[in-house]
Amino acid sequence: MTIEGYEGERVLLSYDVSGSARATAARVCQIIFGRQRISEGRERRPYREKGFIHRPGVVWIGQSVLVMPPRDALELEGRLRRLGVHVAIGPVSIARS
Repeated sequence: MTIEGYEGERVLLSYDVSGSARATAARVCQIIFGRQRISEGRERRPYREKGFIHRPGVVWIGQSVLVMPPRDALELEGRLRRLGVHVAIGPVSIARS
C-alpha cells in the first residue's frame, strides 16, 4: 500500500450500496474514482473530474474500503449518506516501513 503526500492520522472507511440501487452505485463510483466530463462552454472540451482516490493520503484498499485522512473521510461519509449509502468509519494505525 502506498500512502503518499500525507503523514497524519488515518481512517478506514467502508460503504455499502444496495444491489438494486444501480444509479446510486454509479454515482458513488464517480465520487470515489472520478469521471470524465465535457465542459459546458462553446468548445465542449473533455476534462477529468478527480475522485477521492486522487487526493493525497487516500488509498483504495479493495471493494468498498478506503483508508484516508479524517477530514476526507468525514466529507466522503456525508456525501455518501446523502445518497442513502450505508457508511462505517473508524481510526486505523498503519506502520511506516
